[in-house]
Amino acid sequence: MAEGDSELQDLYREALLDYFHSGAHKGTLDPADLRARGINPVCGDEIELTMTLGEGSRIAKVRYSGHGCVISQASSAMMAEALEGRTTARAAELAAAFKDMMLSKAPLESLPEELAAAKSLEGVRRFPTRIKCATLAWNALLRSLAEAGAKAEEP
Repeated sequence: MAEGDSELQDLYREALLDYFHSGAHKGTLDPADLRARGINPVCGDEIELTMTLGEGSRIAKVRYSGHGCVISQASSAMMAEALEGRTTARAAELAAAFKDMMLSKAPLESLPEELAAAKSLEGVRRFPTRIKCATLAWNALLRSLAEAGAKAEEP
């Protein structure tokens, strides 16, 4: 491993810890327009997402609660930060881009600007069982958006 690679890994590790310890988006919104739970039975991580919507289907606030490893909690915090102010359609696009980066090994350069912080999760791709930790909140988000869309289409 080159010296620069080691420094970059240390920087990414520090970024993950900063998001893990940040309380900026932790908590629960009540009432919430969108709500979803995610559970990773392999490691025991649990996430609950609550979101409020504003005008034009924009996500006004995102909060997450639960417990889990540094990876799942940091990824949840990064997601919450990236989603506030975005439309639900853009949120789905961002989730797809993040999952593509994690699962399909899409290049980091392909990530939308809103997901710049998520680049620090790139190293997780080398550990298939930990990818589930990183994508837990994103999968919960996609389920909640799908459920909301299905409810909106009901007669």
